[in-house]
Amino acid sequence: PKTDIVFLKVHKSASSTVMNILFRFGETHNLTFAFPLGGGYQLYYPHHFLARFVQGFSRQSPRRFNILCHHMRFLQPEVQKVVPSSAIYFSILRNPVQLMESSFVYYKGASAFSRVRSLEEFLSQPYRYYDPARGDRHYARNLMTFDFGFNPDGEVSPERVQLMLKAIEASFDLLLISEYFDESMVLLKEMLCWDLDSVVSFPLNSRDSSTKFPLPHSVVGKIKAWNRLDWEIYTHFNRTFWERIERDIGRERMRREVKALRERRAELARTCLQGTGSVAPKDIKDSSLRPLQYGGARILGYNLKQGLDRELERTCRRLVTPELQYSSLLYKKQFPPQPP
Repeated sequence: PKTDIVFLKVHKSASSTVMNILFRFGETHNLTFAFPLGGGYQLYYPHHFLARFVQGFSRQSPRRFNILCHHMRFLQPEVQKVVPSSAIYFSILRNPVQLMESSFVYYKGASAFSRVRSLEEFLSQPYRYYDPARGDRHYARNLMTFDFGFNPDGEVSPERVQLMLKAIEASFDLLLISEYFDESMVLLKEMLCWDLDSVVSFPLNSRDSSTKFPLPHSVVGKIKAWNRLDWEIYTHFNRTFWERIERDIGRERMRREVKALRERRAELARTCLQGTGSVAPKDIKDSSLRPLQYGGARILGYNLKQGLDRELERTCRRLVTPELQYSSLLYKKQFPPQPP
């Protein structure tokens, strides 16, 4: 199994679920994580990543970490200072239409969104609300482009787009697609030589459907045009994703693998969870399993069954522990607090 990994955690793209998979694997195999200084949750995002943002990194004795997976704005020369040169790089993309809709709800307080009632209102005259000089502008335009380290307000010429796609291809071994999450997990499992249980997961940081609204056709077109760089990235890597499946796995085997993954997930849900699945934040009984509520979204969580034996309880709890709580737990394990 591969143990040296860089995951670029792209916002609002099922990346918290992927992070849980990495946390669990790292914990099981006693791997080290490149944590943000002081145990924070982001590597000084939205600044470009620097090696010195990592707890325990020093230029004098540059130690290498196994897994880098917290939110960052990608800058490969700096990333290479904190992970072994053999590290596998991967990320996950989401359709920019759904990504922007999610971002609008979640980052409602961002400067570009705070004065509008709806996404339609914003898109009717975006430059009235969007200021390219604001430090939080990226939440409102080409968020994936920004996370990959590029300028979200860059011009969209064919040459520029090609350079950007080539740069991403040169840096990353695999780009997953969140709309095809299970197929993505099968590809990831193959690339990392992991077993099925290592990539099985429950959806984390997903929001309640009461805050989701279907978008009119006219708005979809505007979102694609406004996020043109993201759209170019997404369509290109969505295509290469399926080409890779054809080449490395084949549709028939992929179908069997996805079926096995879903069956295992359903089995774990029956074993671990009360009820049929995720519940609203107010219904989560164990406060340590309550995810951070942010912006206008209602983030769902889980209740574990009572009376599980110790080993099983531990397995189940790790599957449903929200990102921030899990990150804190692993940070304390890797950097135990000094006794006074």
